[in-house]
Order: sequence, then C-alpha cells, then structure tokens
Amino acid sequence: MRNHYNPKCLSDRLSSCLVCLLRQPADLYFGKDYVRRAMVIETIAALPGMIGGKFQHYKSLRWMRTDHGWSHLLLSEAENERAHLMTMLAIGRPTLMDRILVWPLQFGFCVLYSLAYILSPRICHRFVGYLEEEAIRSYTFFLEEINAGHIRNPAAPGLAKKLWELPEHARLSDVIMAIRADEMRHRDNNHHLASQMGKGRF
Repeated sequence: MRNHYNPKCLSDRLSSCLVCLLRQPADLYFGKDYVRRAMVIETIAALPGMIGGKFQHYKSLRWMRTDHGWSHLLLSEAENERAHLMTMLAIGRPTLMDRILVWPLQFGFCVLYSLAYILSPRICHRFVGYLEEEAIRSYTFFLEEINAGHIRNPAAPGLAKKLWELPEHARLSDVIMAIRADEMRHRDNNHHLASQMGKGRF
C-alpha cells in the first residue's frame, strides 16, 4: 500500500484533518524530544486495537459468524504498540508531567473512541490509518535526527533485540526502523479494514 491513503469521501477527509489537528499540540509539547514523544503517544496508540478488537469480538459472538481474524489482529496490534512503549522506556524516562498527562488522555480517548466505534467502525479504522501515517512520519524524523548526529545512537536495549530478533550489534536506529515497519503494517491493516467495511464486505 502507498504511504498515504488519499481521502475518498467526506468522512475520510475529516479523519485526515482531525489527525493533522491533533499533531499540532504534540509538536508544541514535545518538540524534537522523540523519545518522550514516542513514550506518551504509544500509551494512546495501544488503545484503538484493544477497543476495536473487543467490539469485533462482540460482533462475531452476537451475529454468530466469523470475524475473519480481525479481532485477533487488532488485539495483536494493541500488544505490539505496548511493546513499543516498553522499548522506549528502556531508552528514556517520561517526566512527571508526561505521566500525569497520560491519565486524562487515555480516559478521554477510550470514551470517545468507544462511542465512535459503536457509531461507525469504518470511520474509526480510517482515522487510525491516518494516525499510523503520522506515527510513521514521526519515527522517520526521529531516524533522520539520529543519522544527522543530533540524537545519540546507543546500543539497542536487550528487550528490543529479543522482540525484533535484532543482531547483537544493533543500535537505536535499528530499533526505530523496526518500530516504523510495525507502524506501516498497522497503517495498511486499518486502511484496508476501513475500505472493506465501506464496501460492505465485513
């Protein structure tokens, strides 16, 4: 799938615009502190898969039919995003303000996304697809800062080597590339699911 899904309807455009608006306060708060940015964002990024997987599971039970493996995939995405958080915590530490900020953000997102998912799962998955596009962009900027020498490139944490089966000599840049590849898969999965729902195939 291409890097950007071109909006095809009003809800797609609104989802894309909302993601762009959400990026602005994150840019202001974190600046180029990409480690802290990743830690806080991943605490929220792990929520859509968990919520979507739960509702797809309920739907499969309610209608007594297969979910085509989507609930498992979405729950796996949530676990993968949590692994990203654990990896970032092995590299840096959040500030007290970061920890405080996560509580209302997580609560607010869970409530709003759950309500939105009940109303339109398709729009929610399109929204997450665009969120993942932004995550890919952020990790690309992170990698560019490392390659430019503006951010240290220490040895990869042992957790990251185990999770992504990285070589012993792996560095932080290798970890960021592995995480970015995960986000690319999440982007493709969510855009694909949204498109399938739009065609009435799921």
